[in-house]
Amino acid sequence: MMYRFSIFYIEANLVCSVVFGILLLHNYFNIDRQEKQIKFDQVLISFIFYFLVDCLWAAIIDGYIPKSRPMMIFECFLIYISMAATMYFWLQFVLAYEQVPHRNRKINKFAVLFPFIVSTLAMILNFILAPDVLLNANNDTLPAYNIYLVAVPYIYMGAILFYTLRKAHAEESISEKRKHIFIGIFPLMVIAGGLIQMMHPYIPIYCFTVLILMLLFYIQSIELRISMDPLTNLNNRGQLTRYVAQESNLHMEGRDTVLIMMDIDGFKQINDTYGHAEGDKALVRVSNALKRTVNKYSMPMFLGRYGGDEFILIIHPTDPAETDQLIQEIRKEVAEEAKNMPNPVGISIGYDTLGKEEKTIQNCLRRADNNLYKDKKERKSRASETAARF
Repeated sequence: MMYRFSIFYIEANLVCSVVFGILLLHNYFNIDRQEKQIKFDQVLISFIFYFLVDCLWAAIIDGYIPKSRPMMIFECFLIYISMAATMYFWLQFVLAYEQVPHRNRKINKFAVLFPFIVSTLAMILNFILAPDVLLNANNDTLPAYNIYLVAVPYIYMGAILFYTLRKAHAEESISEKRKHIFIGIFPLMVIAGGLIQMMHPYIPIYCFTVLILMLLFYIQSIELRISMDPLTNLNNRGQLTRYVAQESNLHMEGRDTVLIMMDIDGFKQINDTYGHAEGDKALVRVSNALKRTVNKYSMPMFLGRYGGDEFILIIHPTDPAETDQLIQEIRKEVAEEAKNMPNPVGISIGYDTLGKEEKTIQNCLRRADNNLYKDKKERKSRASETAARF
């Protein structure tokens, strides 16, 4: 019976390694290799390493490999390294995902790695000078080894919870809060799987727990890639098409449907003067201003990047005054954000209300676009008159 259990345990770990390897290859050939994607790949590699080390552990415990003192020291060290590395790379992923400032400075990178280095050196010295503190005469692990096993992961887990929950607290959007919270509690769910594993040591609960959680997270990230603009993290054109294809999103009982088109003033000048990198920064800043604004309102709405420096906002107000109030708030937020840009920018806005009998947004979109260019022309005219007076 022991033989069958251990073989299944090893097979389960190998299957998880293969699945994670497939995900890793898929990511490697992805043309969108952002920092957080690279960090996520490092998490996958660390889990694959752990699964393979766990296979070796099962083979030693069940007697397929001689349980000698040198082999157990080597295996204990590998288990420790794989667990600490997994949590370290997840912390690195969190820092990239949450866009923590100065995370790539050398001193900050060293600060994150420091607990790992200290604990590793301490374990090496412990095995050299006093191995009996960690292993008994039968080469079974002692409680002191478990302290090494959890010390660094717990430190990193505390940092992960700090960054993700702080970010979740600052978010006003419920969906965004959930993303940050899931990333933060992911290690806790992994540890829960490990604790259940300890109660049933020959059932591969831990690897299946990790596999399910990582697949859920991976599916969510794929959905985001499909529906989100990678630069601004706003909805993309494809998501807009899916949104307006639903009749319930076009006509809501007791509410109007208003299409708002927006365009950045002075965007071409930023690109021509400072380059496209600064242009991208301007797009991100304006996007952030738009997100901050819409998060202040509870009415149903859709915000996306329409293309280039154009944005689209679909709102469902109960009162026309809400539209005017929202537009004023957008101009105010963009003007505030523009203070941090090398070249001052504004935003032109045009909108129109979808007719009750209109089944698509095409005509309404065209009207909103025409109103956008009227607003842009008027703003340019006012700017010219102001400049002429001075």
